[in-house]
Amino acid sequence: MAIKKTAQKKPVKSSAKKATPAASAPVTAAKTKASPKRLAQTDLAPERIDEILRRLAAAYPNAECALHHRNAWELLVATILSAQCTDARVNMVTPELFRKYPTPQAMAEASLPAIEEEIRSTGFYRNKAKSIAGAARRISHDFGGKVPRTLAELITVPGAARKTASVVLGVAYGLAEGIVVDTHVLRISRRLGLTQATEPKKVEQDLMKIIPHNRWIQYSHEIIHHGRQVCIARKPRCVDCTLEDLCHASDKTWSSVDTAKLR
Repeated sequence: MAIKKTAQKKPVKSSAKKATPAASAPVTAAKTKASPKRLAQTDLAPERIDEILRRLAAAYPNAECALHHRNAWELLVATILSAQCTDARVNMVTPELFRKYPTPQAMAEASLPAIEEEIRSTGFYRNKAKSIAGAARRISHDFGGKVPRTLAELITVPGAARKTASVVLGVAYGLAEGIVVDTHVLRISRRLGLTQATEPKKVEQDLMKIIPHNRWIQYSHEIIHHGRQVCIARKPRCVDCTLEDLCHASDKTWSSVDTAKLR
């Protein structure tokens, strides 16, 4: 009986060319893509954080709250007024406001239109007047005329959300219950790679994990001064920045690495 031979298939030649060094580019790209994670870990290294804090303290040894006040009540009102308004404008308004209504009790007895008239130039004056009047009544009736010294109590006061409460507790009482995150703190902390968050609450949570507790209050003051004087929102003055060589922000305007303008 004859055995039928099975035809063997000839190997199909691949049309793909042998990879050349240029064709291996995707591997390099993959490595480059992974580098930000390694960079983030380096950015959060304790020794880098310590160096950032050291330089900030040296650059702004007298950094403090720019809102003029004589006590916790005045600071609370000034902070409420500072929303969407410059500190300079608030400082122009508060002397006369506090001359007329020096205590929470006096402010609680004032009419809403009277308060509105005093703070009109700060913007959003109707909402701010309601918050100030509400805060005055709450503090007068429930806290004996004294601004609370705990975050849990203070955030129950009208107009005193977490950021405002942290300002008052930190500046007036020296109590570090949190880190104040305004536009400067948010922007610069992101530029320094200390957080990738965009929401103030999440930024604060990230910063509280890496900034020593005894530096929470001063960190905000120093960063705010730095943001107003050097690390401005548009075209930051990187050439004058004490933190420039520690910063890897994508919008830097100058780099000491190649001593050339980037933009």
